[in-house]
Amino acid sequence: MGYRLSKIYTRKGDDGTTGLADGNRVSKDSLRMEAIGEVDELNSLLGVAIAAEPPAEIKRLLQSIQHELFDMGGDLAMPEHDFLAAEAVTRLEQELDRINDTIPPLQEFILPGGHPVAAQCHLARSVCRRVERRLVALAKVEKVNPAVLAYTNRLSDLLFVVGRHLSRELGEGDVLWVRAAERNPHHS
Repeated sequence: MGYRLSKIYTRKGDDGTTGLADGNRVSKDSLRMEAIGEVDELNSLLGVAIAAEPPAEIKRLLQSIQHELFDMGGDLAMPEHDFLAAEAVTRLEQELDRINDTIPPLQEFILPGGHPVAAQCHLARSVCRRVERRLVALAKVEKVNPAVLAYTNRLSDLLFVVGRHLSRELGEGDVLWVRAAERNPHHS
């Protein structure tokens, strides 16, 4: 395989446009570029979570998701190709069910937090929801692989469950939301 980037800067983007992988140039603030940037941010957050050394099974899961997010980026950069397969959505659902079976049912709302790596997964979940919002906006005006939308929706759920699982496994447990009346009983 040849070098993908032999020169980091080209000066072609100085006018506020950028090139998609299919050769088309678009505005850097287009919906498509917003979505690509959000996917990149989400992938970077998963990299931070991985660098925090979660348990091996979660590390492998997050790394496989990073690869699929690159596939998603390919979908967005080359709209005429579908790189992310529907099977990736099914795999996320299977992982979601498997991990969710390891934690007790949710009785209360929880706050993002717990163990630091769990908190990073919660942060990635909230960014994943932003990715989903950008993709929905893009899909209203341009072609988006349906698997990309479904994958993003499942991924945010999976990251929530992974955050809960990690907090329990690493000894912190869920951080439960406490109602205002219970936090400040004299101010009701």
